[in-house]
Amino acid sequence: MAAGRARVARLLRQLERAACRCPSHGHTYSQVPERPTLGNTDYAFEMAISNIRYGEGVTKEIGMDLQNLGARRVCVMTDKNLSKLPPVNAVLNSLAKYGINFQIYDNVRVEPTDQSFLDAIRFAKKGEFDAYVAVGGGSVIDTCKAANLYAASPTSEFLDYVNAPIGKGKPVTVPLKPLIAVPTTSGTGSETTGVAIFDFKELKVKTGIASRAIKPTLGIIDPLHTLSMPERIVANSGFDVLCHALESYTALPYNMRSPCPSNPINRPAYQGSNPVSDVWALHALRIVAKYLKRAIRNPEDREARANMHLASAFAGIGFGNAGVHLCHGMSYPISGLVKTYKPKDYNVDHSLVPHGLSVVLTSPAVFAFTAQIHPERHLEAAEILGADIRTARIKDAGFILADTLRKFLFDLNVDDGLAAIGYSKADIPALVKGTLPQERVTKLSPRPQTEEDLSALFEASMKLY
Repeated sequence: MAAGRARVARLLRQLERAACRCPSHGHTYSQVPERPTLGNTDYAFEMAISNIRYGEGVTKEIGMDLQNLGARRVCVMTDKNLSKLPPVNAVLNSLAKYGINFQIYDNVRVEPTDQSFLDAIRFAKKGEFDAYVAVGGGSVIDTCKAANLYAASPTSEFLDYVNAPIGKGKPVTVPLKPLIAVPTTSGTGSETTGVAIFDFKELKVKTGIASRAIKPTLGIIDPLHTLSMPERIVANSGFDVLCHALESYTALPYNMRSPCPSNPINRPAYQGSNPVSDVWALHALRIVAKYLKRAIRNPEDREARANMHLASAFAGIGFGNAGVHLCHGMSYPISGLVKTYKPKDYNVDHSLVPHGLSVVLTSPAVFAFTAQIHPERHLEAAEILGADIRTARIKDAGFILADTLRKFLFDLNVDDGLAAIGYSKADIPALVKGTLPQERVTKLSPRPQTEEDLSALFEASMKLY
């Protein structure tokens, strides 16, 4: 283990000493100008979140919500595993109690693909629904967002709304039906955001749809639904919350993101770090530091699991408006190029790298790399996660946060880097190639990156401990 740590430290030092591409230094390849200029970089940010309702047992109100909306034909989306579990039963009981007419679609794929999205879209178009209910994790909620969008825009091609450069990234101008999201995991924060992620099988990479217009109308956050989550699902969901908070807090500031939109409808959902998102990101990070280990280790710890359910929503509010950057950008090919890995506690019939795991495995290398920009934010995050920074030097912020994250992951029995989930150095070119189209998020990194930088980050992530 000591030899492994030495190798990781050497790679991180190489990244840290690489030529600085700080935006303020004005390199010709910098992704932002020296100072914000109207018409070049943005000058505003916009907060958009779903309505949120929290409380034990609050799912029982969903039938009344649909009644209040005047819904006459409702689509309930979930997956095969959840369709037999208490969260779905609670929703269906409420719908039956209040006389809501509904149809169930339970064929959502865990880690959805373009094909599984299209299957759900066909169901939605055929059903002509006037409201939607999504009961599940991010895969279910994201699938339901896509189904709602394309059913409301039946003549659109699938790639019309998919993020550029893979799709056309057109703004959503059609009115959508109400969507109520009932999250059953504590990770994606999808109940608060206008983002829907999927695997684009042709390119073997994850991409998505991002628009404020597709965010749920209401998120029902019922902590009772988290009590049946197995240990590894709790862990991997929590790692997603951790990285949502860290990435949104360290993202490129909103007034340094370019270009400035000519029309506010074109302002992206992911706008860069901003004063409002910062508040939610830091609050979520503090909850993760206090409760994630407890929630993983003791399924009976209702306080810990309830707080992580809230932390997921808090981080969702933060990153849903600020955005994420390299951990997520690099995670998409890690998930998309999976070979034979099947994680514990996931009842699936296909190889799968859970999203939260694919994101967190690169986090030590990423934050060692980005800490050249805003090192004080990286140091603050390390302190929240338990590091003693009383004698720390600001120039060591990246190493301190990276080491803090490695200790955190080691303590929670996380796989020892990308090599432990089936990757090797020979896969790095494909992983880099899969990261390059993720401009929607990689451009929000506070420090621009070359292909060589990405290669070094993937290599540093092969082994963590």
